[in-house]
Amino acid sequence: MMKETLKYLAGIAGPSGFGSNSTAEQVTQDCSSSKPSHLTAIITGATSGIGAETARVLAKRGLRVVIPARDLKRAGEVKDKIHKENPQAEIILFKLDLNSFASIKKFVSEFLSLRVPLNILINNAGKFCKNLEFSEDNYEMTFATNYLGWFLIRPLLL
Repeated sequence: MMKETLKYLAGIAGPSGFGSNSTAEQVTQDCSSSKPSHLTAIITGATSGIGAETARVLAKRGLRVVIPARDLKRAGEVKDKIHKENPQAEIILFKLDLNSFASIKKFVSEFLSLRVPLNILINNAGKFCKNLEFSEDNYEMTFATNYLGWFLIRPLLL
């Protein structure tokens, strides 16, 4: 196990052909020829970091990308950045606060009203609160966002 961990940390490719130094573009390279434009991916936490990069690459590969976010301004900036690289990308933005059950139910209702398939759900969003905070549903904020939110959103989408 230690040997495999060291290989991973060094970026040496594993059985899949990819390692820790592999980029999203390299991993999805084979997808570009099939143009899966009929596929839809919801990516939470796509306003920065790994989520934004995942949204960019999946849009580049032809997927319809749905970005639900607490901050629609930041989501709009990601959408604009993706459109600069890929003007024909289909990016849909929705308001979603994972620590609010009402927000989750509203998002799911709005998404389902689009009547598009959901093929990929990437649960990337997360939150850490240093101080004790509570959600509007009276749950500890980190727990509400990182656990209860996902516990509610998955079955509603299905």
